[in-house]
Amino acid sequence: MSQTARAAERAARDSYGRLLAFLAARTGDIALAEDALAEAFAAALTHWPTRGVPDTPDAWLLRVARNSMTDRQRHIARFHSPEEPPEMAAPDNTEADALPDDRLALLLVCAHPAIARDLHTPLMLQTVLGLDAATIADVFMVSAPALAKRLVRAKSKVRDARIPFVIPGPDALPERAEAVMEAVYAAHTVDWLAPLDMMGGEALYLAELLARLLPDLPEARGLAALIAYGHARRAARVVDDVLVPTDQQDVALWDADLWRYGDQHLTAALAHAAPGRFQIEAAIQQVHMARAATGATDWTALNKLYFALLQVAPSAGALVAQAVVTGKVHGSAAGLAALDAAAGSIGAEVQAMWAARADLLAEAGEVAQARAAYDQAISLTQDVPLVRFLQARRAALNG
Repeated sequence: MSQTARAAERAARDSYGRLLAFLAARTGDIALAEDALAEAFAAALTHWPTRGVPDTPDAWLLRVARNSMTDRQRHIARFHSPEEPPEMAAPDNTEADALPDDRLALLLVCAHPAIARDLHTPLMLQTVLGLDAATIADVFMVSAPALAKRLVRAKSKVRDARIPFVIPGPDALPERAEAVMEAVYAAHTVDWLAPLDMMGGEALYLAELLARLLPDLPEARGLAALIAYGHARRAARVVDDVLVPTDQQDVALWDADLWRYGDQHLTAALAHAAPGRFQIEAAIQQVHMARAATGATDWTALNKLYFALLQVAPSAGALVAQAVVTGKVHGSAAGLAALDAAAGSIGAEVQAMWAARADLLAEAGEVAQARAAYDQAISLTQDVPLVRFLQARRAALNG
């Protein structure tokens, strides 16, 4: 990759959401801001190779995007609308680092009641984090073309309804914040499945932003703790392109500062004595992190926490995890029984269920059945580190 392309990629990774939020907040038109920013990145790849990468790439991109937006708005005003284009409230020499960060306002716009509830998270992932419709569609297991059309219509609704880019009042904020937390959690999940420094860092930043905005909302602090714990282990999650389970990771690779940061948020959240999904999930991760101090995983504590999580927020992933933990505490037969009991609600195509079943069968000495379960688990994923991990487990059966 050329130096120019690397500089453009870095600017996109570091500042896309911030630049888009700034541009959209001043016009109310998300799609127009996206188009203008795309033109600015295209212009960068044309001009920077011959003229050199500017000292402040973000400011250059902002200026070009603003000029593009102004030209388009004047054209619309001249031929389609009597309205004059709104003035862009930033001088040409604006430094990107000095821009107000409007990402949270953009997230809250995407969570407006006028937008269909099932589009809140996909719209946030696309606008603030720059994910394309195909990637988002894979996460939510929906049709990419259909999702893309719905996202276009949602952005038009934001523009046509003139939804303000502001932090709503205390009456509307908690409900809108709940949708934002779901989107931030989804970004964290995407990064967990396919680690990207950009995505993990953005999820962590936005969770912290929410926690600061809503310090008395325990779930906001719980989410910040949950993401911090996960991000603290990012360097240990995949080694030599092979997945490493949390209870087998090298604790020396964990980020102690992020670990402590997570502890602070979780302690503050639990002080409200109003436990919720994100707090319980964070507490589960805190138990895993404690292995760095104790040298062992407290499976009994995890068993209780997963039971609590299933009462608050039942899911296929939590059911599988609970079965695995049950196997650790009470033996493989109990774990397999728990999987069997949950099979109806989990579904036959859930990859994690087959991986868990394979491990439990291997522990029970059912080699042939375990081998078949590993084969099924491998067939249901294309994630290379996970495939290699499962292949290694399967190969160990021969020994």
